[in-house]
Amino acid sequence: MSRKTMDCREAPNEAHCTLTITGEEDEVMRAAVDHAVSVHGEKDGPELREMIHASLKDEGAPLRGSGAEQRPAMQ
Repeated sequence: MSRKTMDCREAPNEAHCTLTITGEEDEVMRAAVDHAVSVHGEKDGPELREMIHASLKDEGAPLRGSGAEQRPAMQ
């Protein structure tokens, strides 16, 4: 299984968060959901999980820009 990465810099957020999470997909999903809820004030649910899952990329892939045109801003 390939390692995945989620990078908060790709989603506009009021916290100016720069966290990057890398690991196996299930590990990254758990950590990213916990982070989104505890730091960004998001509500855990299918929409949040789909948004996070869509933002995952293979480890080492280049950043996709700001992400503003793809996802709503996290708080």
